[in-house]
Amino acid sequence: MATLIRSKISNKLSNAASTVTNKSQAKVSGMFARMGFQAATDEEALGFAACDDLDYDHRQGLQMDILKNEEMEGSGMTVGDGRMEGDSHYQRDGTGPPPSASKDGGLCNELASQDKPKITAWEAGWNVTNAIQGMFVLGLPYAILHGGYLGLFLIIFAAVVCCYTGKILIACLYEENEDGQLVRVRDSYVDIANACCSPRFPALGGHIVNVAQIIELVMTCILYVVVSGNLMYNSFPNLPVSQRSWAIIATAALLPCAFLKNLKAVSKFSLLCTLAHFVINILVIAYCLSRARDWAWDKVKFYIDVKKFPISIGIIVFSYTSQIFLPSLEGNMQKPSEFHSMMNWTHIAACILKGLFALVAYLTWADETKEVITDNLPSGIRAVVNIFLVAKALLSYPLPFFAAVEVLEKTFFQDGGRAFFPDCYGGDGRLKSWGLSLRCGLVVFTMLMAIYVPHFALLMGLTGSLTGAGLCFLLPSLFHLKLLWRNLLWHQVFFDVAIFVIGGICSVSGFIHSMEGLIEAFKYNIQD
Repeated sequence: MATLIRSKISNKLSNAASTVTNKSQAKVSGMFARMGFQAATDEEALGFAACDDLDYDHRQGLQMDILKNEEMEGSGMTVGDGRMEGDSHYQRDGTGPPPSASKDGGLCNELASQDKPKITAWEAGWNVTNAIQGMFVLGLPYAILHGGYLGLFLIIFAAVVCCYTGKILIACLYEENEDGQLVRVRDSYVDIANACCSPRFPALGGHIVNVAQIIELVMTCILYVVVSGNLMYNSFPNLPVSQRSWAIIATAALLPCAFLKNLKAVSKFSLLCTLAHFVINILVIAYCLSRARDWAWDKVKFYIDVKKFPISIGIIVFSYTSQIFLPSLEGNMQKPSEFHSMMNWTHIAACILKGLFALVAYLTWADETKEVITDNLPSGIRAVVNIFLVAKALLSYPLPFFAAVEVLEKTFFQDGGRAFFPDCYGGDGRLKSWGLSLRCGLVVFTMLMAIYVPHFALLMGLTGSLTGAGLCFLLPSLFHLKLLWRNLLWHQVFFDVAIFVIGGICSVSGFIHSMEGLIEAFKYNIQD
């Protein structure tokens, strides 16, 4: 009997000690989570983090209030309402559901991802090259006009920084498990942003990234309409059609974009036009080389135009923006380990081609360099080149337009009970009237902006300073410091802080001077 009593007392004391230990660990975990740092997690937490796959609702941070009321199964550390005392569901990735809610979904997502075709490093490099070697290189000679040799240096510097921030952004998708192996626990830019703002504001980071993404996508659409009107007006100056009228005609051609359900057909034409754009760049460089004897080397300055050079910074940064889709691109690569080498050779190639294109074009026309460099070509060549470029712009428009519409629809129309408006798709999948109105309204909005703000370089500089610097410089370095602080070496911390500070200064100064340029253009009715 005495032995039985001692055994029961010993078991109770052991259980009490275990309970106290578990509660203490939970409180410590909660304390670290409230401080914004990642707390150490057990195998169960690692399991649900690894199972958090491509679920849009989780990426948008829309399940947070549900997760707060769900139980963590299997841990035994619950108090009162069944939640873990001081613990957080967001310690690993800021978006993951508890294991009981994600095991089946994670398995289905894993099987689905196995069925999706993967792309090679060369195909991924082509996508990155298409993003950073597009039509907006036409504004780089204008950046050299106001920056001289410092503008050339910035083309190189921006390539190095954007390559680095693209890599650290992808590093934020991964964390080490208990065996020291890297595990992909996030899937998008929004996931990373939500993880940084968790647990206090689990959806704030995603909203900020989405707003920046929508602004950049819509501004890209506006720039395509602006450049189309500009190119057509300068190709046929004798016709009684103004640049604004050409922008309206271009928008009329783009109105069918409102009825798009997918981009398969457009992508085929876009690929051909991208190849044609490379040919056009070569033709422009060849024409400039034919006038090499007249190059004005003495016009390339070592000093800068203090008022207009910050606009050039925005132009250069905007021409390198690709960070938004890098997480998705890396996740669809056959060998994600080749991502770093792919980023290296794509940005090295972009840096060389952009630098040569900007320099030889500026040397050819010097102080007469226009905002869109093809406007400097002789009238005969200009018309042919510009028509191809207009076709490229019009066929490139649906890509950012469709992406912007998708973000708007999922945020405001397809968010379950939290949506601001009814679903814009019927039960049969057909687009409802208000969904079509949203799309048509967006097309009309891009047209109105292109009509009333027909200044390609200023708009490009404004967009690059406002969202380009944020998405390419500020946010990746900030997220890298926040999520991987414990694993960073001193030189990595230095690089991140330096990029954040320099990017912030360039962003603010470029935004201010771009706005001043637009105000001045309106005040004095300056036309491109």
